[in-house]
Amino acid sequence: MKAICFYFQIHQPFRLKRYRFFDIGNDHYYYDDFANDDIITRIAQQSYIPAAQSLLKMIEESNKKFRCALSISGVALEQLEIYVPEMIDLIRQLVKTGCVEILSETYAHSLASLADPDEFENQVKVHDAKVKELFGVSPKVFRNTELIYSDEIAPMVYSMGYKGIITEGAKHVLGWKSPNYVYAAASAPKLKMLLKNDKLSDDITFRFSDTNWSEYPLTADKYIGWIADTPAEEQIVNLFMTLDTFGAMQNRESGIFQFLEALPRFAAERGIEFITPTEAVSKIKPVGELSVPYPMSWADEARDTSAWLGNRLQKEAFEKLYSVSERVRLCDDRRLKQDWYYLQASDHLFYMSTKHMADGVMHSIFSPYDSPYQAFTNYMNVLADFIVRVEEQYPLSIENEELNSLLTTIRNQAREIETLNKEVSSMRLNLEHYNEEHATRKAVADKHAAEEAAEETAAEEAKPKAKRAAKPKAEKAPKAEKAPKAKATKKAKAEKKAENE
Repeated sequence: MKAICFYFQIHQPFRLKRYRFFDIGNDHYYYDDFANDDIITRIAQQSYIPAAQSLLKMIEESNKKFRCALSISGVALEQLEIYVPEMIDLIRQLVKTGCVEILSETYAHSLASLADPDEFENQVKVHDAKVKELFGVSPKVFRNTELIYSDEIAPMVYSMGYKGIITEGAKHVLGWKSPNYVYAAASAPKLKMLLKNDKLSDDITFRFSDTNWSEYPLTADKYIGWIADTPAEEQIVNLFMTLDTFGAMQNRESGIFQFLEALPRFAAERGIEFITPTEAVSKIKPVGELSVPYPMSWADEARDTSAWLGNRLQKEAFEKLYSVSERVRLCDDRRLKQDWYYLQASDHLFYMSTKHMADGVMHSIFSPYDSPYQAFTNYMNVLADFIVRVEEQYPLSIENEELNSLLTTIRNQAREIETLNKEVSSMRLNLEHYNEEHATRKAVADKHAAEEAAEETAAEEAKPKAKRAAKPKAEKAPKAEKAPKAKATKKAKAEKKAENE
């Protein structure tokens, strides 16, 4: 049976306020609270909330046969908690149905996987802890920022315990192969790959309301028909898109919500089921291995990382940011670490893109700046102040080799302390068990001793009673014997006296 795997992304960065050169060293708050509140509240009302309600309706009306996945960045979760808490409640309802899976990703929606493996792993753990805290589930499938993937990233993801990874079905990687299969990562064969069908996904995301499109208008019946007509041996069609496709990128008046809600009915008529990513990697065997030597993504025409690292401005900002990653991880300053996450959001580099034509239009639509150069200047001013704060804790005068040596020593000591703590805990546990067992044995012994003492006391008390009962008989016997003896003595004396006379 053919299956559809739906995945929806929710992400919004903490946008920066206008930060001047003269603010460096004087102002340590970098964010435009008004813009952040306004944007996420508006998008939630237009898109996130009605889309979540549509998903709940689809699950209910299909008797839980409709299934999908959500991936929500940590920085988006923070903003939803602050500004749109009702959306958090809706996501909880979706998760409770058992039909919606939450995926793992980097907390900051960052490019850490391309720069710093330690930071990458740390952010994934922090994100999963946040998901567990809010929704009570632990993600099993990974979705990297902007679907970025390469052979170098796969082993890192597998080592963190994930069964599968979601990424782009890029044509320059697939060649003649179809994205409608499950593949295994060439560099980590036990890690399964789910590849986005970009044509069918983009038909909804970008072309749904385009009146110049040859397939306009797109109906649910027609769309499901395209999926049903794919080769029978192709078992899965992965449809990956941002949740704001519904209501924001394609407005409500276009009929996008009615289209979405009608999909399960027409899918059932054509014998097509819906599955979650975890179900897909668990049930479907990979048809082969796929190698991706260079990082790919779902952004821009090139489907590579040029959307964030395609020019000198972006590369300079990227290198400057991650030059202090080791130092930030060493510190215990909560505010500094929070800023570290917010500044890593890939959106800040996306705004610096100098691409033209269709790609350039897409970048300019999402950017709050008038130009890429303004985006670069503003970000670098903020980053300069941030690095000053980092240097106050760990001076940049310390050479990297010296810092690495220090870090190694600290890590080794931390591991040793952790091992010793485990041993101490184990010894304490053993001691507690020994004390409990000793106390139990002592109680049993004391009970037995008390019972024996009671028996001895009872026996001692019984002896005098027996003596008192036997004593009168012993006294009467001697009197009976003494009487005849006394009479014999008197008779002997009388006879002796008579003889003398």
